[in-house]
Amino acid sequence: MSQSIPMTREGHQRLQEELKRLIRVDRPKVVQDIAEARGHGDLSENAEYDAAKDRQGFIEGRIKELNDKIARAQVIDPAELDSDKVLFGATVTLFDVDSEAEVTYQIVGEDEADIKAGKISVTSPVGKALIGHHLDDEVRIKVPSGLKVYEVTDIKYA
Repeated sequence: MSQSIPMTREGHQRLQEELKRLIRVDRPKVVQDIAEARGHGDLSENAEYDAAKDRQGFIEGRIKELNDKIARAQVIDPAELDSDKVLFGATVTLFDVDSEAEVTYQIVGEDEADIKAGKISVTSPVGKALIGHHLDDEVRIKVPSGLKVYEVTDIKYA
């Protein structure tokens, strides 16, 4: 049995929009590109044809991947959650004990992660370590650069 994939409503909608674009815009365009490249003659030495076929393979693979993810999606609306501990969808403010800096992350699904936007994957080392912790907890996280120690200073669900 396939495992469900947690994601926010926003992430789910983005995947659906990408799927629609691939099916309605990109797929017809690449079929047209292949037909056009065929018209240029010998396919064995036709770089345009090869590139269009490669693009078609990528598009079909991505469509299959998106269909699978959407079918297995467990859509979670953080605004509907109310907890005193860190769960999927939480926006968590952390105090870095070493650098004495604050950082805020929202814990999201793998496809939604964007560190520049402050969104980390629930499967990342930091995301995994934060799940289940409460306000004022000290969290020790092994990251590639070593051991990080954070204090949970705020947990929000919005």
